[in-house]
Amino acid sequence: MRSGSDPRPAGTVLDGGPGRSGPTGLPRGVVVLLGTAGAVVTIAGMRGVADLIGPIFLALMLAVTVSPLTSGLRRHGTPVWLATTATVTVVYLVLLAIGGALAVSVARLVDMLPQYREQFATLRDQLVSGLGGLGISVPQLRDAVAGADPGNVIQLVESLVGGLAGLLSNTVFLLAVLLFMCLDTVGFPARLRSTTAERPQVVGALRSFAQGTRRYLLVSTVFGLIVAVVDTGLLWALGVPLPVLWGLLAFITNYIPNIGFVIGLVPPALLALLEGGTDLMLTVIALYCVVNFVIQSVIQPKIVGDAVGLSATVSFLSLVFWAWVLGALGALLAIPLTLFAKGLLIDIDPSTRWINTLLSGGPPPPPEPPRSTS
Repeated sequence: MRSGSDPRPAGTVLDGGPGRSGPTGLPRGVVVLLGTAGAVVTIAGMRGVADLIGPIFLALMLAVTVSPLTSGLRRHGTPVWLATTATVTVVYLVLLAIGGALAVSVARLVDMLPQYREQFATLRDQLVSGLGGLGISVPQLRDAVAGADPGNVIQLVESLVGGLAGLLSNTVFLLAVLLFMCLDTVGFPARLRSTTAERPQVVGALRSFAQGTRRYLLVSTVFGLIVAVVDTGLLWALGVPLPVLWGLLAFITNYIPNIGFVIGLVPPALLALLEGGTDLMLTVIALYCVVNFVIQSVIQPKIVGDAVGLSATVSFLSLVFWAWVLGALGALLAIPLTLFAKGLLIDIDPSTRWINTLLSGGPPPPPEPPRSTS
C-alpha cells in the first residue's frame, strides 16, 4: 500500500540499485544479458556483410574529412555546384594518386622478382643446412620448404595483382557512395543544426565523431608523410630496390594502430635480404625500428590518444576487433570505427559518458567542486 505522502504516481517502477531492477523493470542482469546477445547478433551480421560495410564507412570517413572544404567554399560565396565539384574532384584525385602509385610500383615488383630466383634458392638451402646443424631432420626440412619455390612466390604475387581486378566492383561502389555523400555534405550541416533543439545529444555525438575523425586523420597523415619520406630516403641510400613503393606502404600502414610499422617493414626487409644478404636486411630492420617504431609506436599513439580520447590499449584492442570483423579494411579504419561506435553508444547518452574517462589515455579530469547548499 502506498503512503499518502508518496508523490510518485501509481505504476512507477523503482530502480533498486545494482543487481535489482533497472528503469525498464527488468533485473539488471537480464538487461546486461539482452544487451550482450544483441551485440553478438549485430557483430555477426556485420561480419556477414563486411564487403558492404567497409566501403560505405570508408566513404563516410572521407566525406567527413573533406566536408570542411565544402563548408569553407560555401562561406566564401562559391556556388553549390562548384563547391561540390571541387570536393569530389579533390577526393577522387587523392584516391587515384595513391591507387595509381601503388599499382605501378607493384607491377614493377612483379617484373623484378624473377631475377632473384637464384638468391632465393640459395637462402632456402642455407636455411635447411643451418637448421639441420641443430639436430633437425634435413629430409623433413626439405619437404617443409619444398613449396617455397621462387616461381611459386612470383605466381603468388602475380595472382594478388591480378586479384585487384576483382575489387573493381567494390571500387566502383565506393566511388559512387562517396559521390553521393559528398553531394550531401553541402546541405547536411544546416539539417544537423535544425535538429539540435530536439536532439542535442545526437547532434553532439555526431559532431564529436566528425571532429575526432578529422583530428585522427590529420595526425596520422602528418606522421605518415614524415615516416614515408624518411623511409624512402634511407632505402634509396642503402640501395634497396623500389624505395618509393616501400615508402608508400609505410604511409598506408601508418593508419593501422600500433603494429602498422611491422607490416610495412616485412617486404623491404625481405627484399634487402635477397639484394644484399643478411647485413643489409639487419641494417634495414635497425633503421626501421629506430625511425618507425619511435614515431609510430611511441610518439604517434600518445598524440593520437590525446587527439581522439582513446588510450593506447583501447586503440590496439580496436585494431584487433575491427580487423576480425571487417578484415584488412577494418584494420585501416579501426580508430574511426571505434569513434563512431563510441559516439552512438556512449556520447549520445549523458548517463554513460563517464565511460569516456576509462577509455581515454590522459589524466582523469579534476573533480567538480562541491555545490553550495546555501
